[in-house]
Amino acid sequence: MDTEPSWDFYRSFLTVLRQGTLSAAARELGLTQPTIGRHIDALEQAVGAELFTRSSNGLLPTDMALDLQPYAETLATTADAFLRTASSRRDKVEGTVRISASEVIGIEVLPPIIADLQDAYPGLQVELSASDALEDLMNREADIAVRMTEPQQDALLARRIGDIPLGFHAHRRYLERHGAPQTMADLAGHRIIGFDRQTAYIRMMRKLYPAVDELAAAFRTSNHLAHLAAIRAGIGIGICQTGLARPNHDLVHILADEFEMRLGTWVVMHESLRTSPRCRVTFDALVDGLLSYIKSCRGTRA
Repeated sequence: MDTEPSWDFYRSFLTVLRQGTLSAAARELGLTQPTIGRHIDALEQAVGAELFTRSSNGLLPTDMALDLQPYAETLATTADAFLRTASSRRDKVEGTVRISASEVIGIEVLPPIIADLQDAYPGLQVELSASDALEDLMNREADIAVRMTEPQQDALLARRIGDIPLGFHAHRRYLERHGAPQTMADLAGHRIIGFDRQTAYIRMMRKLYPAVDELAAAFRTSNHLAHLAAIRAGIGIGICQTGLARPNHDLVHILADEFEMRLGTWVVMHESLRTSPRCRVTFDALVDGLLSYIKSCRGTRA
């Protein structure tokens, strides 16, 4: 045997054995009769022996063909198992997914969503990059990202979740000591929790809400988690997501009728990952979880 026969030759050979004619084998495999005939001729040339003889009843297998039949059947069984295994692995949700999100979203919002996701898919491992620095999805620094800016690259698959509302909040302990402001102008007489660095978020806020820019801060931090912790500790009045304050009955949303910011939110991944089971279910879970979170932001707290 000078050259290795094509796998198609073995399949055609086995089908002719089972069907008894070239035409029946062609119908079974969805090929033409001449193609099946060429496969048999090529296989006979490769093994150096005749495999079928013609009769009035069709093609009769030779002794050589009958000797080779068990091996052809083993090849067919192995090929079927190969495809079944590949299919099951393709649809199985397992492996690692890396998610990128801001510190606040990554630490305060995503953990319950990820917990439910991993309960549903125990073979899924999640890496969470909780940072305000944007990781590059194009260069696969992360698989999926939660972004507060709309992605511009065509190669990215993005789902807009909606707007996360933010507002002024203070702890009841602070308000009991200092009173609650009734107007934006009243904020000038309160301890304001501000920011000590000009991030893109702060520049946007100051541009949209110049009155906030004019407030003198008694406590400053560039870290959004520290900002939230300062509000919870009763240091003063600061801006945070209403959905994060709502479960804590000691945090009061103040000046809700006069001030509200909204952060557009997207879940994003590279379009090449849309067929990856682990990325697809993670993407969908983040979308569903964040939609529920935004809905809770608009709810009424008792």
